[in-house]
Amino acid sequence: MTTSTTVTTAPQQSGGRTRFYQVGSFAVGNRLLPEVRSLQSSRERNNTLTSGHRACQGCGEALGARYVLDAATAAAERAGGSLVTVNATGCLEVFSSPYPESAWRLPWLHSLFGNAPAVATGVAAGLRAKGRDDIRVVAQGGDGGTVDIGFGCLSGMFERGDDVLYVCYDNEAYMNTGVQRSGATPPAARTATTQAVGDAPGNVFGQGKDVPRIAMAHEIPYVATATVADLHDLERKVTYAMGLHGPRYIHVLVPCPLGWGAKSSHTVRIARLAVESGLFPVFEAEHGEVTGVSPIRRQVPVEDYLVLQRRFAHLFRPTKDEQTIGRLQALADRNIRRYGLLGHPDAVPVLNDEATGATSTLGARADLNDAPKED
Repeated sequence: MTTSTTVTTAPQQSGGRTRFYQVGSFAVGNRLLPEVRSLQSSRERNNTLTSGHRACQGCGEALGARYVLDAATAAAERAGGSLVTVNATGCLEVFSSPYPESAWRLPWLHSLFGNAPAVATGVAAGLRAKGRDDIRVVAQGGDGGTVDIGFGCLSGMFERGDDVLYVCYDNEAYMNTGVQRSGATPPAARTATTQAVGDAPGNVFGQGKDVPRIAMAHEIPYVATATVADLHDLERKVTYAMGLHGPRYIHVLVPCPLGWGAKSSHTVRIARLAVESGLFPVFEAEHGEVTGVSPIRRQVPVEDYLVLQRRFAHLFRPTKDEQTIGRLQALADRNIRRYGLLGHPDAVPVLNDEATGATSTLGARADLNDAPKED
């Protein structure tokens, strides 16, 4: 397990100058220790997804793909091999490879929307037939191509025991085609096909799929969840998965500013709030058994997460929908109980923010007047 550290600054007056020191970090002489640096902080990183792509500003998927594939490539190279990637149709494919251009710097194959796991299986089988056990295969897709359209192919890949690491970049809707609901869209969220109208506006409760848990039910070697808010955790999980063989699955939460109606500067903050509220549990499992969780250090109410996104604006205007927010809080609380996310010595209960009256420990949450407005 990895735990995050808090970095703060403390000003000290010396000779008329203000000097700042880091506290609570892995630092010596104001420099991070080499062994705790992320791969992205190194000049030797691969930049597998390089500049020139056409992702939106603040795109969580672009961050997630670069982090994942840089870590996977580095792990393959340390083992004396290389990497090939199969990419499902979707936002990631569209913004990274508009013909005849490409932002990829590794062997990269574009598959159809729903068959990336099957294509990756074929690539792995072909490499095995040629005796190329030095080349590893990573398949990737969004939640539409994973949770919905490619779900059968993914389950088949798990069942057959194919030597493929599959990564789902979950932005909780079909963003590339106009923000339609997917099987990963959370309850009450507004999309183009789940409008904020009627007695129960937004996406309905009780539908969709929890693919990490479904993957665990296949008892494959490794399943993990992660977010773009914790780079060390994500890189560690990818590196560990690359050291295993057989089917492996990593589910990465990647906020979408456009589809979620959030500020582009809030991508990492929103991903962190999803974890700290309990709505997105971060854990890892091997052969169907949970082996570790990322504990919630400072639990926040789900309202802190919801209020930053226009897709949930109907829960606050014209009046606050306490009942629906309460149902979402209940889902978060269930995740916390299910994975024991608060059952750790370093977990801190919800505290009151004296400055704003908000029950949050991540600083003053956005007031409703500062939240993104409804279009």
